[in-house]
Order: sequence, then structure tokens, then C-alpha cells
Amino acid sequence: MRKRQSSVGGLTAATSTTTTTTATAATTTTTATTTTGTREGSPDTRATARGSRTVHRGAPQQGAANTCCFCWCCCCSCSCLAIRNREEEDVGRRTSRDTKLESIPSPGESAPSPEEVRAWGRSFDRLMRSAAGRRVFREFLRSEFSEENLLFWLSCEELTHESDPAAIEERARNIYEDYISILSPKEVSLDSRVREVINRNMLEPTPHAFDDAQLQIYTLMHRDSYPRFINSVLYKSLLNSTRASSTAGSSLSEP
Repeated sequence: MRKRQSSVGGLTAATSTTTTTTATAATTTTTATTTTGTREGSPDTRATARGSRTVHRGAPQQGAANTCCFCWCCCCSCSCLAIRNREEEDVGRRTSRDTKLESIPSPGESAPSPEEVRAWGRSFDRLMRSAAGRRVFREFLRSEFSEENLLFWLSCEELTHESDPAAIEERARNIYEDYISILSPKEVSLDSRVREVINRNMLEPTPHAFDDAQLQIYTLMHRDSYPRFINSVLYKSLLNSTRASSTAGSSLSEP
């Protein structure tokens, strides 16, 4: 009788153990399922997440057209674009000023005579006093990438004939920005003494604020550029063409 009760008790204990183990396994499975569900999320949740990431990545592309090489933040009003526009406007104004300094000859203006062209080869002063001579000399300087020297000299000449105080101040500021500033691509070569004089004169600009600098650049062109000019193909071709024109004219005028 005792053996039968022991067997029954052992069976009951085994059954209880099996039930407990099964319940534990079920709980573990439920926990694992919950964890997996939390990690993966529902299809709607995944779609929403993907959509958020897509919108986040796509946002910079909407402002890409308004960005420049310095702005990666894709702001809609890029300050660099404004700076670049101002620089382009300044270049346009400087170009227009340079063009006005020596305009092309009018249709009624006569060509220089052979005597005048020969005089250019004998005297730098005669060359600089002649409008036609300055145009030819400017073309030569442009080929040597030193056109700014003549443009600076001409700008100073215009300033000396100005009498209005407001116009004097504006012209002086333009000359400084175009030819004196170290940031200008057309900066002329001046020594430190002359630069110090200019900086003092710019406190209260006058028509003669750049006299020292103008004389130094004039001397530079006379000693450096002028000898090459009178030996250049440009000048010799002009001299030969005026001689030929004069000879042809003389032949036609003879009876």
C-alpha cells in the first residue's frame, strides 16, 4: 500500500514539474515574442520610420539650388551669394570707369600723321600728351599685362581737374580701391613712403592726393615700358603704315 502511494506521489511530482517547465517555456516564448515584436515593430511603424528618414534626407535637396560652395546648410538666403553679387557689380563699375578713361576715337577724328607718330618715338611726354598716342601705348601695355599703370595715371589726371568736394572724395576712394589697395587685382607698384603719403591724404582727399604716386608710375612707364614700346612690332607697324599712307597721298596730289 505504501509503495503504491509513493508511486502516485512520484507521478504527481513529475507531472507538476513538467507543468512548471512547460509554463516556464511558454513564458520564455512569450517574452521572446514580445522582444522580437518590439525590435521589429509593426509594418506601419517601420513605414513611418522609413518615411521620416526619407523626408530628413530629402530636405537639403530642396534648397540645393540656393546654396554655394561655402554653404552646406542649404539656407534659403545665402549671404555668400549676396557678397558674390556685390563683387560682380563692383567689377562692372570698375570696367566701365576704365573704358571711359580712353574712349575709342570718334569717326571724325583724323589718324595721327607720320610726324606725330615719329615724335612718339622721340619723346615720352609727346606720347602721353596725345590721345591717339595713349591709346596705342595702352594697347601695348595690355599685351604686357601692365595696363593698370596707364589707367591709374589717367585717373589721377581726371582727379586733378575735379572741383566738387563730393566728387573729389568719391573719385579718390575709387582710385584707392582700384589701384592702391592690396586687395585689388589692378594694384600698382608703389614704395612704402608713397603709400604712407596716400594713407594720410585719404583722411581728407584733395585733387592732388595721389600726386606722388602718379609721378612714380609715370617714371616707371617712362623707364621700363616706353623703351620696349618704341621697339615693339606694334609701334613699328604703325610707323610704317602712316609712312605708306603719306606717300600714297603725296603721289595722288601730284599733277
